Amino acid sequence: MKSILIKSLIAASVSSVLFVACQSKQTESATSSVAEAPALGGQSSVKDDASAKNVVQVAVASKDHSTLVTAVTSADLVDALSNAGPFTVFAPTNAAFAKLPEGTLEGLLKPEKKNDLQNILQYHVAVGVYQLENLNDGQKLGMVNGDNVTFTMKDGKLTINGASIIGTVKASNGVVYIIDNVLLPPSK
Repeated sequence: MKSILIKSLIAASVSSVLFVACQSKQTESATSSVAEAPALGGQSSVKDDASAKNVVQVAVASKDHSTLVTAVTSADLVDALSNAGPFTVFAPTNAAFAKLPEGTLEGLLKPEKKNDLQNILQYHVAVGVYQLENLNDGQKLGMVNGDNVTFTMKDGKLTINGASIIGTVKASNGVVYIIDNVLLPPSK
């Protein structure tokens, strides 16, 4: 009887040691797998050449929006605008940025002006998809930065804060309206 008890205790001890050793090996393996995993980027790091372009990819593909792309990148808004949305983006052309007073854009691209740049760029984005035919003269629309823009009918065409809407591009996460002026938020 004593012999059976001793054998049972030895078997239980060996089983415990083997169980702990196996668990330790699995933990070590899982830890090394985690350590070897590549760093993940945001939504903008997803590579997909088959789907429709999102609002950022639309801008990147346009030779007339390289300044906007530079600004969005400097403001760290690429991932936010690459997400599902939906967004309505009013995208100023390079020529629109060129209309800003000399030195304005260069100043906004400095790291210490990042918050100001974000505020201006967010004044060009509304959450939701707004079709031009559903926007009316005098209508106000809340933008991501918390301020409102106003639409005006001018010569039979809709403008936004005086900027002409000169083109429309549908995107996978919204719509991009190309405009001929940079929208500046109201001073507070």
